[in-house]
Amino acid sequence: MKKMILLSFDTEEFDVPREHGVDFSLEEGMAVSREGTNRILDVLKANNVKATFFCTGNFARLAPDVMQRIMREGHEVACHGVDHWQPKGTDFVESKKIVEEVTGITVYGYRQPRMFPVIEEEIRKAGYRYNSSLNPAFIPGRYMHLTSPRRPFMKDGVLQIPASVTPWVRFPLFWLALHNLPQWLYHMLVKRTLNHDGHFVTYFHPWEFYDLKEHPEFKMPFIIKNHSGRQMMERLDSLIKMLKRGGHEFITYTDYTNRFNS
Repeated sequence: MKKMILLSFDTEEFDVPREHGVDFSLEEGMAVSREGTNRILDVLKANNVKATFFCTGNFARLAPDVMQRIMREGHEVACHGVDHWQPKGTDFVESKKIVEEVTGITVYGYRQPRMFPVIEEEIRKAGYRYNSSLNPAFIPGRYMHLTSPRRPFMKDGVLQIPASVTPWVRFPLFWLALHNLPQWLYHMLVKRTLNHDGHFVTYFHPWEFYDLKEHPEFKMPFIIKNHSGRQMMERLDSLIKMLKRGGHEFITYTDYTNRFNS
């Protein structure tokens, strides 16, 4: 039976070195993310699949040419705050304004930086139809969501689209898992989750597709830079090909929202 794949990318300025005490400018972060986004787009184009790009206001404003490529190649643009390093309570409104001004389109989806909580009623008032800011995983110190819904649900008039985790132990199937698990094991967990849920929701970041191991000055932890750059392109390509062999359908988050509400 054909199942739905919701592939997404948090298209933000690279700021992870700042988490490790490195003085890292917005311009440096944008250079990394621009290259990573174009590498992602190359993989998606080669496989003829569509995805959703959750873009910060900074990225949209500073990389309008990349934004145009995202749209030109048939992908969805959604919002991901304004400044990834310094999120504010009003970002969901301001990011929508910036991204829509840059792209000339209406944006329907939102994801909060670092998957932090948002107020759904305010998201609805801002004009969003879906929110994908929930990772219902159990990761001590990061995501303590043992009782949060694993599957999409409506709340305050907004469709909540959680990231996929395995059905029982809530093992997260997001970017870090693809970096560090053997590919056969990651693929097996994805297939089991797909069979259980009927859909698969995951997300990555442009900077993962940059050659982080060539830059020790970034002071990146091993689990982040492991299999980064060209290796991550190969891993994404392999994941997409595996899912296509299963006959599954790659759709945007807005397409999924339309089907959920129909």
